[in-house]
Amino acid sequence: MLRNYLKVALRNLWKNKAFSAINIVGLSAGLAVCLLIVLYVKDELSYDKYNEQGKNIYRLDADIFFNGTQFTSSVCPAPLAGTLMKDYPQIKQFVRLRNYGDISIKKDNQNIQNHNAVFADSTFFQVFPIPMIAGNPLTALNEPNSIVIDETTAKKYFNSTDVVGKTLYVDNSVNCKITAVIKDIPSQSHFHFSFIRPMRDTYHDDQSDWLSNNYASYVLVKPGVTQADLQKKVDATINNYLAKQLEQLLHTNTNDLKKSGNHFLYPVMPLTDIHLHSNKSYEFEANGNITYVYIFSVIAIFILLIACVNFMNLSTARSANRAKEVGIRKVAGSLRSHLITQFLTESVLMSFFSLLVALGIAALLLPLFNQLAGKQMSVLTLFSSWLLPVLLALIVVVGCVAGSYPAFYLSSFQPVQVLKGGIAKGFKSSWLRSGLVVFQFFISVTLIIGTIVIYNQLNYIRSREIGYDRSQVLVINNTYVLDKQLKTFKDEMLKISGVQAAAIAGSLPTETGYNQNGWFKDAGLDAKQVIIMTDFYADKNYIPTLGMSMSAGRNFSSEYLTDSSAIIINETAAKLLGFKDPLREFLYRPADYSNNGTAFKSKAFHIIGVVKDFNFSSMHDKVGPLVIELGENFGRVAMRIDTKNIPALISQVENKWNSMAPGQSFSYTFLDADFNKIYNAEQRTGKLFITFAVFAIFIACLGLFGLVTYAAEQRIKEIGIRKVLGATVSEIVTMISKDFLRLVLIAFIVAFPVGWWMMNQWLQSFAYRINISWWVFALAGFLTIAIALITVCFQAIRAALANPVKSLRAE
Repeated sequence: MLRNYLKVALRNLWKNKAFSAINIVGLSAGLAVCLLIVLYVKDELSYDKYNEQGKNIYRLDADIFFNGTQFTSSVCPAPLAGTLMKDYPQIKQFVRLRNYGDISIKKDNQNIQNHNAVFADSTFFQVFPIPMIAGNPLTALNEPNSIVIDETTAKKYFNSTDVVGKTLYVDNSVNCKITAVIKDIPSQSHFHFSFIRPMRDTYHDDQSDWLSNNYASYVLVKPGVTQADLQKKVDATINNYLAKQLEQLLHTNTNDLKKSGNHFLYPVMPLTDIHLHSNKSYEFEANGNITYVYIFSVIAIFILLIACVNFMNLSTARSANRAKEVGIRKVAGSLRSHLITQFLTESVLMSFFSLLVALGIAALLLPLFNQLAGKQMSVLTLFSSWLLPVLLALIVVVGCVAGSYPAFYLSSFQPVQVLKGGIAKGFKSSWLRSGLVVFQFFISVTLIIGTIVIYNQLNYIRSREIGYDRSQVLVINNTYVLDKQLKTFKDEMLKISGVQAAAIAGSLPTETGYNQNGWFKDAGLDAKQVIIMTDFYADKNYIPTLGMSMSAGRNFSSEYLTDSSAIIINETAAKLLGFKDPLREFLYRPADYSNNGTAFKSKAFHIIGVVKDFNFSSMHDKVGPLVIELGENFGRVAMRIDTKNIPALISQVENKWNSMAPGQSFSYTFLDADFNKIYNAEQRTGKLFITFAVFAIFIACLGLFGLVTYAAEQRIKEIGIRKVLGATVSEIVTMISKDFLRLVLIAFIVAFPVGWWMMNQWLQSFAYRINISWWVFALAGFLTIAIALITVCFQAIRAALANPVKSLRAE
């Protein structure tokens, strides 16, 4: 019996090749896109879950709000994690990490710059048990001048992983003994380190300083300890230790600070939440965003719904043509249950074919999708143990739902009524199909609106005045290796044709983390007069080189010897400080403890200028208060260039570098490229949105094309009679098209408010954003109508041009 059902089902699919193809292509396209999005969402939700202890690991973050300024970061004071473990037995272990920056490794008399290096406590592998190829995880970071490297690095420098005991010449200064080789850290991790050195190899005098936040600290708690339990321990520790130093610095108690609305909080962040819920200063890498996971999950559901609606719509439309088949089968003795099984078999079989095609499409598109999404997902993931059963279940459900109309509705009619043609209905009689068409295009219009808004916001970010000129700025990295020759190197750069200006920079406006310090309005360091501000360090050429403008006062100058204690503030800082004339004022900063060790001394800086506000962080945030201090011994040289032959200029710069820093790796970037990296997530989102919107429109139009074809077939005799009676092609096209276009019009009227609300919510995450103009909706509506009109008219014109003799010859 089953064999007979399958044979009849295949015959019917082959008999109606056009409808079958449209159905299979539409559903498979929707399934393929849904598959890719599911893989993306799963990848995003899988971060840091490779660590079996992950659910018991927390990072200690900082959240400081003081006198109207806020500072949030992923680092905390040096002694916090160790004190927690000492005071509370619920803490099983802790580890602190400190960013290394670029690390230089010597190979074949050439120093190669590498990223992804870190200093770590010896307990690193007890908290993060990364598999080791060689070495002892308990002792790997115990010895000074030792180093742990990953598998890729070992093969890069030694062509082997059997390298324990060998040495690497690091930073042109020290031979480090390799004590372990680890597997490459999985891609689904919020950090990736190729080089790990012991914390003892970096000396800082902040080990008992509770007021400096410099260490990414992780604690491993015992099973059963909740996030709330740990937070109570952290709060108690802060009140016991940090509060004392804070009171010495600010000459006030923490209760008074809290009453004024200020706070010094250190929230605990679950390890597995970091990637999607944390975008703070000093993150090791750019994290994801849970909002985009939600958005793409909704899009996946929407596209799958469009595809399923298409499938059901065309199945129900085609079923009316099989009414006589149902009547004949019943007369021939077929039971209703047999008819139900037949229709459901056909529907599920078509769904199964769609799944096979969808898997092929997804496999072909995965490399392109990886490129768009910035992922490294494998084709094998499509055939994972959990995904295939889910897909098969989905296919059975879709097939059964789509086949339910012909299976249960048509099979219920009496043969006499059916054979008289009493239930053959045209398009107008089906409110269900009309509702499904409206739903499809509602989703499509909403996606089009979202695509236009995202594109406009990203274009606004690229073109908005940001307070400095990022174009044609070449940045030479790691210039600290030049040491005392740094200023000479900068002067040599100015001799190169095409270099207009050059500056030594400690900070650039395209970074993700900066130093913040508390600045006071009085020498007594009054807590009520302190503002937390970002600190930049630069030389006298910094402001003109980057094309910044002064709103008051002057720039640093070598003509003023007192500029060694001078500062420049931005307009936001000037407003927060409230000075009538900031150029006549001083700011103070804690210098060190007084002789009795109970109070802080202050150091005075006189304000010589106010620079116009410029964006030095993402446009998700407003410009904060900023201080620029004078200095000439930092890690980068920024050069404004004006030449069409950039490769030749870079070659000259590299030659000069090699002559002044022989053996040191030459590294450079462009400021505009660094700026664009800040918005990589938004750029990827925009591209993916456009891709998904195109797919949604394609699938919806496939369904519309099928329905128009069906409607034309239903009215083929009517069209023939109208043509014989003198109707023109345009009149027939209008007759067929108007009902469909009316449904599309209803769809985008419903989609307008929904699309506005959704995109307005997304725009709220930007401090600087566009307004959603009326033309966005007009353009979305025009595009939808145009695409639908082309789809409908193509088939309508074809029907109108058909020879009426062929349609009426049987009458």
